[in-house]
Amino acid sequence: MLFLIDFDVIKPDVGLIFWTTIFFAIFWWLMSRYAFKPIANALKKREHDIQDALDEAKKAKEDMANLHAENEKLLQEAREERAAMLKEAKDTKNAIIKEAKDKAKKEANTIVKNAKAEIESSKQAALVEVKNQVGNMALEIAEKVIRKQLAGNAEQESFVDSLVKDLNV
Repeated sequence: MLFLIDFDVIKPDVGLIFWTTIFFAIFWWLMSRYAFKPIANALKKREHDIQDALDEAKKAKEDMANLHAENEKLLQEAREERAAMLKEAKDTKNAIIKEAKDKAKKEANTIVKNAKAEIESSKQAALVEVKNQVGNMALEIAEKVIRKQLAGNAEQESFVDSLVKDLNV
């Protein structure tokens, strides 16, 4: 035998509606108790986490802006300090160069003065030596002239000329 069940969805039976409503209510109650509340709590937690993350990101953005401003300030201070150091180094360099030039001029003047004094001293020594040699030569000539007793004037002149020629050599 064939069981024919008359099942019509368009015209449901009252018992079917009753049991469907009861099962739906139980299902809804179970879902609300074990699924909807945890899902709602998870959604609230997720929303709270997202808001916290947004707040953290906003705070991080503000911190980054502050850090950027601080970095710019520090960079500007470093530039100013570098410029001051370069100026100070340049001033020190110029002072050292000026001092070295002044010292070199003083030393050069001292060397020139010493050289002039030495030249003058050498000149005086050379003049004294030349005078001594001339004097010695004159004495030698006079000695030779006196030793030789010559008879005439012409002989004395020729003798003196020969002595002068010997001295020029």
